Amino acid sequence: SIEKHSDGFGSPLGKLKGINIAIEHMSPRDLKAYNIYEGQTISLEFEGEVKVAGEIITGTRNLRGEIILVTFKNCSVTHKDKILFQSKGDLYNMAVGETIVSAFNGPADLDSFNLISHSISSTTLKSESSEKQSKLEQYYEQIRHYRQGKNTTISRHKVFEELKKDFPNDWLLPIELYELARTNGDNDFAEEIMDHLETVKRSKPSVGHLIDDGLKLVDDILVP
Repeated sequence: SIEKHSDGFGSPLGKLKGINIAIEHMSPRDLKAYNIYEGQTISLEFEGEVKVAGEIITGTRNLRGEIILVTFKNCSVTHKDKILFQSKGDLYNMAVGETIVSAFNGPADLDSFNLISHSISSTTLKSESSEKQSKLEQYYEQIRHYRQGKNTTISRHKVFEELKKDFPNDWLLPIELYELARTNGDNDFAEEIMDHLETVKRSKPSVGHLIDDGLKLVDDILVP
């Protein structure tokens, strides 16, 4: 639901440092061996120098049995010496995957551009690219504010049309818009978003399973 994921998702991306198998490909025995299971307090360090520390309270698997989401409480997320997230009673929902290209809270690649809720900067971006990425960040921020009730006058339909025009390969924000449409009973809008995501899957087959998993996660959450 919107309340359950009001702060969106985050993903450090990549494999755990010193471990050759990605979390989503771990068997139950692997997860147990690396202490990645419910009730365990753990510190996970990823190859991108992101560290996630906290108590695991639940995990979510897709139809293939792969872990796609790990939820922590009392959690902190750091990148080198920067604090990216510090729990203040909030849960941290870590999307699992080596190839996630964006996240509900904003773009997921720490090295690509500034995250909406964090202050990571990059000096390697060209001005034109930075302006475009900043525009995408603004869309994520607008929808996050809508979800949190800070600004419910935002036109989700307008944001969706702008996304299709300027960022046709972005898929996680459309999934969030799909969740909002389903939650609000706007089935026509939900169908329109699904049609667009099918187009994204055809143009980028490598993210097709991630889109399917995201839609299924939304549908499962909204089942009465």
